[in-house]
Amino acid sequence: MLLRAERLTKSFGETLAVDRVSFSLSAHETIALIGHSGCGKTTTLKMLNRLIEPDEGEVVLGGVSAFDMPGHEWRRRIGFVIQHAGLFPHMTVGENVLVTPALLGWDKARQAEKLNNLLDMVGLPASDYAGRYPSELSGGQRQRIGLARALAGEPEIVLMDEPFAALDPLTKDGLIEDIKRLKSELGFASVLVTHEFSEALRLADRIAVMDAGQIVQIGPAEDLIQSPAGPIVEELLKAPKAMADRIRGAFGKGWS
Repeated sequence: MLLRAERLTKSFGETLAVDRVSFSLSAHETIALIGHSGCGKTTTLKMLNRLIEPDEGEVVLGGVSAFDMPGHEWRRRIGFVIQHAGLFPHMTVGENVLVTPALLGWDKARQAEKLNNLLDMVGLPASDYAGRYPSELSGGQRQRIGLARALAGEPEIVLMDEPFAALDPLTKDGLIEDIKRLKSELGFASVLVTHEFSEALRLADRIAVMDAGQIVQIGPAEDLIQSPAGPIVEELLKAPKAMADRIRGAFGKGWS
């Protein structure tokens, strides 16, 4: 077991945002947290890297508790990809990607090698892109740079908060394939937050459906599809099922 979250709980004023959430993550595994807006999935994700401190509960990564070290040191162990990339606008692509390696004290040669390798892996070679600024990139390119930045410190786990938000379908499809390829090549585990079951289906080994701050069902997609635990799970499955029915109607009964 790589990561363990136990009884994570968080309130904002009188609102209980996350209510005793527990799950574990194995090495190389991807878990998707899925649910409607306000269900607690992003708050749960941010408690994993202590961007939000829980009121109760524990997070353990590689046998080490999150609270055995300062928050900034804990976050350097974890890659984080956010909506719209979140790049520093005053820094070049190269400087953005190398934020964590610089903080970790890597020498210049190691940083340069990592930058070249990562930008090649996301299809934006350093010779063409390292000196550019985020404003000179498309949305899809910025998100790829955000992914490279998350991987630069060689983390065992990467957290992804709605990484495909506002991307057009073709760009989103390409980024999903990039993440699948990089995960296969680099072997990191990940936790993905999304509100779309189709994204979870393509990337996750297990899916955790959240509602009202709790996990109401967790398991492989097949389990959720065959035996949904309740109306919230059934509702999340409606859209992908309807899409599949429309495709079958367009291409005939032989489509699968």
